[in-house]
Amino acid sequence: MTSTPLSADVLVIGWGLAGLVAASEALDAGRRVILVDQEPRTNLGGQAWWSFGGLFFIDSPEQRRMGIRDSHALASQDWFGNAAFDRPEDHWPRRWAEAYLEFAAGEKRAWLRERGVSFFPVVGWAERGGYGALGPGNSVPRFHITWGTGPGVVAPFIAAVEQGEREGHLTVLPRHRVTELVTTDGAVTGARGTILASTAAARGVESSREVIGDFEIAAGATVVSSGGIGGNHDLVRAAWPERLGTPPDHMLTGVPAYVDGSMQPVAQAAGARLINGDRMWHYVEGISNWDPVWPSHGIRILPGPSSLWLDATGSRLPVPLFPGFDTLGSLAHLRATGHDHSWFITSRQIVEKEFALSGSEQNPDLTGKDVGLLLKSRLAKGPTGPVQSFLDEGADFIVEHDLETLLEQMRHHPGGELLDIDHVRREIVARDLEIENDFTKDAQIGMLRSMRGYRGDKLIRTASPHRLQDPAAGPMIAVKLHVLTRKSLGGINTDLDGRALGADGEPIPGLYAAGEASGFGGGGVHGYRALEGTFLGGCLFSGRQAGRAASR
Repeated sequence: MTSTPLSADVLVIGWGLAGLVAASEALDAGRRVILVDQEPRTNLGGQAWWSFGGLFFIDSPEQRRMGIRDSHALASQDWFGNAAFDRPEDHWPRRWAEAYLEFAAGEKRAWLRERGVSFFPVVGWAERGGYGALGPGNSVPRFHITWGTGPGVVAPFIAAVEQGEREGHLTVLPRHRVTELVTTDGAVTGARGTILASTAAARGVESSREVIGDFEIAAGATVVSSGGIGGNHDLVRAAWPERLGTPPDHMLTGVPAYVDGSMQPVAQAAGARLINGDRMWHYVEGISNWDPVWPSHGIRILPGPSSLWLDATGSRLPVPLFPGFDTLGSLAHLRATGHDHSWFITSRQIVEKEFALSGSEQNPDLTGKDVGLLLKSRLAKGPTGPVQSFLDEGADFIVEHDLETLLEQMRHHPGGELLDIDHVRREIVARDLEIENDFTKDAQIGMLRSMRGYRGDKLIRTASPHRLQDPAAGPMIAVKLHVLTRKSLGGINTDLDGRALGADGEPIPGLYAAGEASGFGGGGVHGYRALEGTFLGGCLFSGRQAGRAASR
């Protein structure tokens, strides 16, 4: 079955955050829009809906109220120290980074506030670095949690799309999988693809690929906003760079299965240049979801700084690879060990204060904008409800009241046969001895004491330093950690208008890209490393740029 050909001024492929923003900008410009996606409509909002809703701002009112002195100059120093741009093809990514920093320091917050988006008052400190001033990491806290988490970020743009539908200016086509971009006289003039069978699959649940027909859409401009490759482990392994060691045999998946990279070869076939495919962002604090939604569903622990981090053999990670300091540095180090997992050794007191779980569904207080639940779960004694569920049900958690029983249970846990139990015991005992004085040679202990000088950390993020074996802080807890796939840092090369560039560096008429499909702008705005809170922000900014340019 082939449907009647459709047409629009702007065709947007992919209804994640970047696609929704691009569509809403096109609607604001008075254009007729068609929005297509291969998933059922239950997934409107895409991967962003599942996110924690963290956004990167510079010198925000929230920062100033917390006593944080930030500036465009300091944030730029951090960004470029993190990105380490070093390739000829980094010309446009660098330009995008400069433009995004201006956006984050300028109108970004007011633009979102105009759309009803607000923020949790305590600013988080992600990617703390621990190297020199010019090295990776955030010099100050910049992680602003959206009130409503990921759903709160996407809500105003979903509302704009739905209003456009009601007014007859926008058409949403679920279960439309693009397999070809139509090219006419060197310009992209629309797309063709297959219509997939309807499904009642819930949000995030893997859906069928049964084909029931074909479609074709003509468009004056086409925006590719189809996401990255994190749901496709074969593509992740194929792109895995040597600098990060060998790809894991076993990984958890931090994104739904539809984040499959299927539009990359389609865009490339139309002449788009893909760059920086070897730059990627995966986490090493992944835990198996005890209540999974998609295949191999993993959740990331957003850790505070206090847990003792050991590799699969029981050796402590080196300075400054402490929890929450350097994501890719930790990944590269752990891949060099030849094993796919590592361990946190911690206490219930640390878990209560420092373990947050990434994802909108793991934070019902923030996602539901429930102040009462927020106060109860974040400030009262005890872990949050979702964290307690993992303590009770999670396959990667071991909870015991004394060190020797904990070590024995770790030894019998899958992967525990690799541990040098005597060495693990020495690491824990040595760490606890260092806690007993205000003075220490242990850099991690020194750093966590320093962090409690920041009000936000002391209030909700960093536990009071204590011995892991202290019965008053117990029971003791071991957590087995896995590599968790997440973001593509490379993608379709674009100029500052989001126009897709060909191999010759010239724009392909009619073709635009935004969001993760464009490496969040330019084909790699983050360079080698991200500062966190910059993924959703990259979708917002690149979607806005592409939507406005495609509407001219």
